[in-house]
Formats: sequence, structure tokens, C-alpha cells
Amino acid sequence: MSAFYGPSKPESGMIALTNHAIDSGITVLDTSDVYGPHTNEILLGKVIYEDGKYSYCGDHAYLRAACEASLKRLDVDCIDLYDQYRIDTKVPIEVTIGELKRLVEEGKIKHIDLSEAFASTIRRAHTIHPITVVRLEWSLRSRDVKEEIVPTCRELGIGIVAYSLLGCEFLSSGPKLIHLSATKGCIG
Repeated sequence: MSAFYGPSKPESGMIALTNHAIDSGITVLDTSDVYGPHTNEILLGKVIYEDGKYSYCGDHAYLRAACEASLKRLDVDCIDLYDQYRIDTKVPIEVTIGELKRLVEEGKIKHIDLSEAFASTIRRAHTIHPITVVRLEWSLRSRDVKEEIVPTCRELGIGIVAYSLLGCEFLSSGPKLIHLSATKGCIG
């Protein structure tokens, strides 16, 4: 969009084109620092965060509003397991968990789930309020969680919910899984 294919197009047109691609089902957006240079990454950053739909917010006001909206949409008084979908690196985890703890104390949620957190973040969060579950990618291509995160969760008595066991379709689509199985001696 910003290199190698003729002169750069107006930013507004490239944003509209990228949003159209996403709305049409495109799920992979390839970029590099050499495109532009740097302008393609900046452009995609604007697309991703233009309306906040891809951002993760750990601010206490946002968490409260999001929880109360979920309660209303679900038509329930309490959410059994509230998932803090990702860690907002702009807000200290203590602030995020502090608000979730207040929601537990108010009876609006029962348990707290962290998603994709480092071991050190899990420890800091757990000192504010017990974390029930950590959700993480643990797959054939993502094994590094065994080094620090799994032992930390085991030590603190935190459950683990693994997602993307086959690597976000990396291994589950087409002949890749069959090829992997054949090369590892599992079939044939």
C-alpha cells in the first residue's frame, strides 16, 4: 500500500480499502518496516485502533461499564467467570484487578480469568485478588508457556484454559496436519 506498487495512495483511501478487506473476511494483513519505510505499519496501526474495536482496556471505568453492559445483555445478575481478554499495558495490572475485585465484592462476577499474561503479571494480579484461570495459547507451535507460565499457575493454584491447540489454523487447515503427522510417524 505504501511501497513497491507505484506512488503511495491517499491515506484515507488506503484506510477505506483495508477496512473493506477486513469486512470482506480477510484475516491476514502483511506488513513490514521496509514498506514506506514505516508508513505501512503506521497505516495499519490507524486501521486497527481507529474505533477502538481491537484495543484492550484495563481502565477501571471501562471495566465496570463493560461488565455492567455484559450483565444486561446476558440478562443475569452475576457472571461466573469474567475474562480480562488481554492485558492493557497502559494500565497497571493492580488497577485492573483492583476494579475486578470490587466487582467480585459487589456480586457482579464470581471469578477472574486473565488472558495472555506473563508469569510476573499473573503473580502481581494474584496478590490483589485470586485469579481462577489463565487463558493462553498452548499449541504445537507455541510451547514456551511451559517454561514460566505453567509452573507459576501450578504454584498459585490457578487453572489453565488452553486455546488454539492446533495453532490458529496453522496446523489444522489443508495438508499441513497430515504432513506433520506423517513426518512424525503418526500415520501411514
